[in-house]
Amino acid sequence: MRIVVCVKWGDTRPEIDPLTGEVTVDARRGGFSAADEAAFETALQLAQEWSATVAVVSVRSDDDESGPDAETLDAALRAFAAAGGDLVDRVVRVECGDAASGIAEAAAGADLVVCGDVSLDGGSGSTPAFVAHRLGAAQALGVVGLTALGAGVVEATRRLGGGRTERVRVRVPAGVSVAGAVARLRRASLPAVQAAATRPVEVHRVVDAPVRHDAAHERERGAWRPRAHLVAAPVGSPRERIVSLTGALVDRTPPRVVEVEPSAAADAIIEQLRDWGYLP
Repeated sequence: MRIVVCVKWGDTRPEIDPLTGEVTVDARRGGFSAADEAAFETALQLAQEWSATVAVVSVRSDDDESGPDAETLDAALRAFAAAGGDLVDRVVRVECGDAASGIAEAAAGADLVVCGDVSLDGGSGSTPAFVAHRLGAAQALGVVGLTALGAGVVEATRRLGGGRTERVRVRVPAGVSVAGAVARLRRASLPAVQAAATRPVEVHRVVDAPVRHDAAHERERGAWRPRAHLVAAPVGSPRERIVSLTGALVDRTPPRVVEVEPSAAADAIIEQLRDWGYLP
């Protein structure tokens, strides 16, 4: 069996100008999200259960100014794939503009495609669904728990709206997106880290198909809102749990209402940003 895990490089600590909102990224801070690491660990666990091989795939586009160059991405993929050791047989960099099409072409024939449910740059999390659609595979998105039931069958706990979840049984071929809390990526062994330096990276260049714009499917865009995720419950006595949940003992600046002219309002905003440490 073949399992493909899809990951996306991103700046783990981007700098954001507090006034203009301009985002500055640096390749030295680059890495992969907790969701991508959970997807990789999930793929490795299933590969051990099913005696399967794992391929690590990432997409790079020259049109993405915030993305890494080819050399930076290849080095990051080699280091990332080292955690899989001998279970990883391929590391693939896809050069294209449409991530879903590129991944689907690189993952053709795979039994299972595992992705993180959201990327570091605040993506919509829709790529796994488009990949599964292009592969003609079943899909389970927003998974917060995954258990192998047998060869080619998994039971997934999916996150729904309103704090609800559901359990679904999925058979391969399938595409799955997992949350960052599903699994913690294992550490790479020293021999695997040393071998990763010379691991070959396959390059697939995909010519993007023309995008069809259908006015019937256009919808108004709003502010991005991250999906709900599982968090650990507070521990301790009832009082300690209440304090932890309410943040009653956390130092904070109390809210205030200021009604002044626009010029004075701008000065007040700048003064508050200085108090918070955003401005020198």
